[in-house]
Amino acid sequence: MTMTTTVRLNGVGAAPGLAIGQAVWWRKERPVVETRSISDTEQETRRLEQAVSQAKEQLSRLREVTAERMGEGEAGIFDAHLSFLDDPAYVGEMKNRIQQQKKNAESICSAVTDEMSQMLASLPDEYMQARADDIRDVGDRLLLLLSGKQPFDPSLLQPGSVVVAEELAPSDTAQFPPGIAAMITARGSKTAHAAIMARTLGIPAVLGLGKAIEQVQDGDTIIADGEAGWIDLNPDAETQAKAEKEMKRQQELRDQALQKAGEDAVTQDGKRIQIFANIGSLNDVETALNNGAEGVGLFRTEFLYLENDHWPTEEEQYQTYRKVLEAFDGRPVIIRTLDIGGDKDLPYAELPKEENPFLGHRAIRFCLANKDIFKTQLRALLRAGVYGDLWIMFPMVENVSEVKEAKALLEECRQELHKEGVQTAEQLKVGIMVEVPAAAVTADLLAKEVDFMSIGTNDLTQYTLAADRGNEAVAHLYDAAHPAVLRLVRQTCDAGQKAGIPVGMCGELAGDPKMTEVLVGLGLVELSMSAGTIPEVKEQVRGVNSTDARELADHALTRENPDEVRTVAAKGK
Repeated sequence: MTMTTTVRLNGVGAAPGLAIGQAVWWRKERPVVETRSISDTEQETRRLEQAVSQAKEQLSRLREVTAERMGEGEAGIFDAHLSFLDDPAYVGEMKNRIQQQKKNAESICSAVTDEMSQMLASLPDEYMQARADDIRDVGDRLLLLLSGKQPFDPSLLQPGSVVVAEELAPSDTAQFPPGIAAMITARGSKTAHAAIMARTLGIPAVLGLGKAIEQVQDGDTIIADGEAGWIDLNPDAETQAKAEKEMKRQQELRDQALQKAGEDAVTQDGKRIQIFANIGSLNDVETALNNGAEGVGLFRTEFLYLENDHWPTEEEQYQTYRKVLEAFDGRPVIIRTLDIGGDKDLPYAELPKEENPFLGHRAIRFCLANKDIFKTQLRALLRAGVYGDLWIMFPMVENVSEVKEAKALLEECRQELHKEGVQTAEQLKVGIMVEVPAAAVTADLLAKEVDFMSIGTNDLTQYTLAADRGNEAVAHLYDAAHPAVLRLVRQTCDAGQKAGIPVGMCGELAGDPKMTEVLVGLGLVELSMSAGTIPEVKEQVRGVNSTDARELADHALTRENPDEVRTVAAKGK
């Protein structure tokens, strides 16, 4: 008798849950693009226009289906896709190049798509980097239409399938039929729209398996853990039985948590922890509210700049900020000011190239150096603040002088608006993101200048550990549960408590239910995360005693590495 050994492959946990199913490869090949010279540029432009028109029809149908199945929040993803097809910096640029370069539409489409996706991927914000996937998805759709090829038919996927792919776009995930067990990919990140959709649909997702995914064959049995980020390939009977038992237990817990999502998160000894949502646009508001968000812990404003062909005006920004504040009806909404900068960030802005934009002229540094752009946003925020509980947050703050200068500009804007007879928010909080180690180390000094602090663990981890989170070669080093990162969190929380101001967290770590007790023990009073994880984190808080959590956190800080920290967190000792 031959004994089989279960093969475990490790990736990135992008959508929580445990699943068992049969592997089905999603074979999606980008058409081979050949460059040809053309003589009739008008005819070639018409070919492109026809493909754009067909793409709009397809995406509009996808949007309708997605809205019916997942709600307006997720369907809004395709609004961004449709806007690309009306963007002068995208399709307009293709038309211009066809006229100027006299090349075929396929080669022009491929080149412009690659350039735009590379520009988005170079941005310092992980959420915005993931938008590079969206523009590639739109470009691939156009290339298929131009080539006359048909995409993979999702109806071939049967219930219980584990979808296996090199990479999945949101338009792929939106077409999944009911009953998909899980999805695994060679590439992708937690903030990719496909991963966000998977979380909304409750489909476990393990991404970033790299070349190891080539071991998976059609029909293989797979156990996928979308939280821990691993798959077991062709498991033995004992391993499979154990997984099935755990799946049943997890489903019961999810059902309980969702039923209580609208209730407050209060520890067993009466300490309330506010649970907020991270949102990237107005499209995310409905999903956040439906999952019990008590406010917004991070509203990324970059989409206003990236989805435009011009610097967004004060009025355009005001209308957006007002809508999100009104939607949350008096609950706190933390809006982060512009976090952008570096190399080729905006198609309409001539920004200098930087060797390392992550350590360069970005976020608050860019804003203070470009006061007209910054003041336009601050004026819009002050006007919108009349309609809700607005908290303004400055990103990538490194020293006290930056805070003082930003606050002075905010006050300058307030005085200007008053002279113009424009009503502004008189009561609003001003705070900072703690994502640079220097800010955490000097949190006691910064706390004297602000009303709140919010820890951005994504960048704080990257900078503290000197590990680029987008670099596969060092991805194993990037873990927010590293004791060095947690010590900076504790230091920041202690400074906030001494100054009498709240300290929250809006990085990915905040949405990890297995770390909730440790985070409460470190002193955080607010956690902000993707909407889908809110019910489970709230339920975790309800099972915590804050005194015990403090002891647990103290113990975690003595561990040597992230794995040991997570072991401590799992045992609750």
